[in-house]
Amino acid sequence: MLRVVGQVLVAFFEVGFLPPMQAWYSGLMPYRYLLPSQILLMALMAKICVDFTRRRGFFYEPKRPLGTPVLVFGYLYLAAMIARAVLLWDRPIPIVFHWVLATYVLIVGHSQRRRLQ
Repeated sequence: MLRVVGQVLVAFFEVGFLPPMQAWYSGLMPYRYLLPSQILLMALMAKICVDFTRRRGFFYEPKRPLGTPVLVFGYLYLAAMIARAVLLWDRPIPIVFHWVLATYVLIVGHSQRRRLQ
């Protein structure tokens, strides 16, 4: 969430105490599409956190088809972002953000799998 807020501050309010916009994202997706997708992702993550906090809800209830695929995706995602960091440490802010996001996916996947056993 802090990364998204930082991007918004730089993009729309041109704050000088934060790194320039090109440091915040890779540019693979235009910012006008990136920001809404980040907001949707944060809303999804908030819903997952609420479900886990309440120990009930769609994302908390174990689902056999989710555990392993979520873990596989999380490990591949983390490996790709580690490889990106090793090969191309050009923009550390988005790389570190993706490490955090991959870790979040792995935690959810491990929780699903553990509660299915």
